[in-house]
Amino acid sequence: MSERTIWRLWQNGVAAGHPEPAYLTETAEGWREVSWREAAERVEQYANGLLARGIRKGDAFALLARTTLEWGLFDFALAHVGAVGAAIYANSSPKDVHYVLEHSDSVGVLCEDAEQRAKVEAGRADLPRLREVLTYDDLPALAAEGAAFAEGNPDALATRLAEIGEDDIFTFIYTSGTTGPPKACMIRHRNYAEMVRIAHSVRLTEPGDRLLLFLPLAHNYGRLLHLLGPYVGFTIAFVPEPTAVADALQTVQPTVLPSVPRVYEKVHTALVARFAEATGVKRRLIDWAVGVGRRASALEQAGKPLGGSLALQRRLAHRLVYRKVHERFGGRLRGAFSGGAPLSREIIEFFDALGIRILEGYGLTECTTGATANSVDRFRFGTVGCALPDVELRLAQDGELLIRSPTIFAGYFKDPEATAAVLDDDGWLRSGDIAEIDDDGFVTITDRKKDIIVTAGGKNIAPQNLENDLKTSRYVSQALVVGDRRPYPAALITLDPAELASWAAQHGLDGDPEALVRDGRVHELVQGVVDDVNRDRSRFEQLKRFAVLPQDFTIEGGELTPTLKVRRRVVLERYADEIEGLYQP
Repeated sequence: MSERTIWRLWQNGVAAGHPEPAYLTETAEGWREVSWREAAERVEQYANGLLARGIRKGDAFALLARTTLEWGLFDFALAHVGAVGAAIYANSSPKDVHYVLEHSDSVGVLCEDAEQRAKVEAGRADLPRLREVLTYDDLPALAAEGAAFAEGNPDALATRLAEIGEDDIFTFIYTSGTTGPPKACMIRHRNYAEMVRIAHSVRLTEPGDRLLLFLPLAHNYGRLLHLLGPYVGFTIAFVPEPTAVADALQTVQPTVLPSVPRVYEKVHTALVARFAEATGVKRRLIDWAVGVGRRASALEQAGKPLGGSLALQRRLAHRLVYRKVHERFGGRLRGAFSGGAPLSREIIEFFDALGIRILEGYGLTECTTGATANSVDRFRFGTVGCALPDVELRLAQDGELLIRSPTIFAGYFKDPEATAAVLDDDGWLRSGDIAEIDDDGFVTITDRKKDIIVTAGGKNIAPQNLENDLKTSRYVSQALVVGDRRPYPAALITLDPAELASWAAQHGLDGDPEALVRDGRVHELVQGVVDDVNRDRSRFEQLKRFAVLPQDFTIEGGELTPTLKVRRRVVLERYADEIEGLYQP
């Protein structure tokens, strides 16, 4: 059966005749539109080129590149020949690249450029199965080879397509490895086909939308959004470099922005700082507008009408204040979504007061991206929404969220023991997350099961809640709460460099970060943030001590995953001395 296959999803999308372009990609001359016809021709040429080079059904073929048009089209080409795409994050080290290539038994790899290719070549002698190492510069030749092959073998591609079934593996998606070596999730064609159908059923995207995509395609969230494009009929604008998102928002003017929490946290920090700097009439206007927005948001959350007076005030507030914030996102934003990690409710409500509604969802690579989501007409801030259509949820006795759906993966490649540990005989997936489900079906994730802190006094503490509240401060960049088997919880905190520098200038202090973190006044500043977080908490979960680290967590430093989650194990090992110091007299 081939109806629930990715190649069929692509061909149906092309045949639908969507009026808007398939993609936008930035060139030296500016943004260029790519039509569905042009994209389809390149996919077919690449697919025939792969057949010409002997790529067989079931062969693993890796992709090592940023979020680009070439990545997306080559991925669809792999789906057309039955190969298994093994995605590798572009910022991976040579060691991590070799791990994926070796573990996946890849016969080929597409690299974005010479820099990425060098990561492969450095240890290619240890990869005997690897025979094709391509870069984007090689794709025109592959396309030409494919065109010639198709002319001499006109039925070859159709024959291969007929051999690809919905239970065949479409891709390996490697977990981010926050606690150990990444595992390869085997995602079938039907898993992603069903995930696309389910995601579209909640209408977060519509035909004709323009979606700005900077999320890594090696991650299931970015991959789903790319597959949604042809299914729904919207235009995807690729932004390979996350640092270019601010500029791209102005030129692309998207209607839909999917993101991870870190981007919204950064914008929130910048806006709070700007509002705080306002004085006089301007400050009173901002306070009034935000107050109007908060009252309107509270009524909408409760499902109540605004009333004529409040609606009029909000329109005026938009014209005077909110509009400038909306312009930072391009001015046409209709939907903003957050996933991959939790986003603080305070930040969500702040943006909602300014007329930008951020809808959170939740899922795992093991369930092919999504299990729950807030929707436009049914949302509750502080939750990750309700179960998506055809998704069953229940709680285990210890509060762990269990998931069953047609999107559940086929298991971990080469690791049946790990598969059995998360997937039972009845198809229930153990999420590893502790959750609550209210009477209306809204799900709240309280923490990762393995991250729950049990103090020496036997009290259970969810560090995620404390960390998210700390990060709502404009001064805090990252936070990691510790305290397992310790007498009390404590925190490692990094500060936002720009906000710290601004604060230091106002107080006549040296701007050197390492000198600042040793300054007593900075400690007092952070103590105020910690006191605010502690204020409404029980004594056993209040942070008793903290350490301010001299530098932020980074992907390059190994403390963050490519999707900007903190690698707890790495941080705990790297700052073991600082943690011990938090428990000394």
